[in-house]
Amino acid sequence: MTKFQELLTNLDTLGLGKMHAYLPDYIDQINQQQLSFTDAMLNLTEAELRWQDEQEVRRIIHRAHFPQEKTLKAFDFDFQPNINKQEVLGFQDLAFMEKHENLVFIGSPGVGKTHLAISIGIEACRQGKRTLFINCHELLIRLRLAYEKGELDRSISRYARYDLLVIDEIGYLPIDHDEANLLFQLINARYEHCSTIITSNTDLSGWVEIFQNPTVTAAILDRLVHHVHVVKITGKSYRLKGVG
Repeated sequence: MTKFQELLTNLDTLGLGKMHAYLPDYIDQINQQQLSFTDAMLNLTEAELRWQDEQEVRRIIHRAHFPQEKTLKAFDFDFQPNINKQEVLGFQDLAFMEKHENLVFIGSPGVGKTHLAISIGIEACRQGKRTLFINCHELLIRLRLAYEKGELDRSISRYARYDLLVIDEIGYLPIDHDEANLLFQLINARYEHCSTIITSNTDLSGWVEIFQNPTVTAAILDRLVHHVHVVKITGKSYRLKGVG
């Protein structure tokens, strides 16, 4: 094995994959006196650091369990002109998270609620925020199972620790009295500590029909909307775009 091959092996052993990939080109530039050794090492280490940062972001996004990746850049605001574009784009700076505010996206199926929620959630991941995306029905199943196992406090504590929790599709399936109480306990645990994004096909005024309990509904809304930005989308469904 040559010393060059040993060097490449050492870089692999140290987990410096990008330096391994770029090294041959930089050695050629050094040998041809196009680049100093110091400049070459600086460029190589910067490339490696960028790569490692990107990989860490990828890991954070993967752990957030988004069903797919979406960006605000890809959102067709022209198709939904009733949305305040500047307000939604402003959520990318995550100032609402610093203030422990919540976001609620309301609209009919297919208008882009989940797209916006995912996009902001992914931006939170890119800024190093611990984030989780979960469907409301799945969340309630997990909370109920935790309750039945006597592990509810532990489960709620886990969900309460996320910097940003995205709960998708509140209202698509009925929520019984016990499930409403479980959701209230989670919302209460996050209240004024962390931010939550919620998507729903039902206006907040109609949530009492979802939770089937006026008292619990009022308690959930009291904590959820105390610090909230509500974005209502009244446009057409993207899924029907071009149909007809």
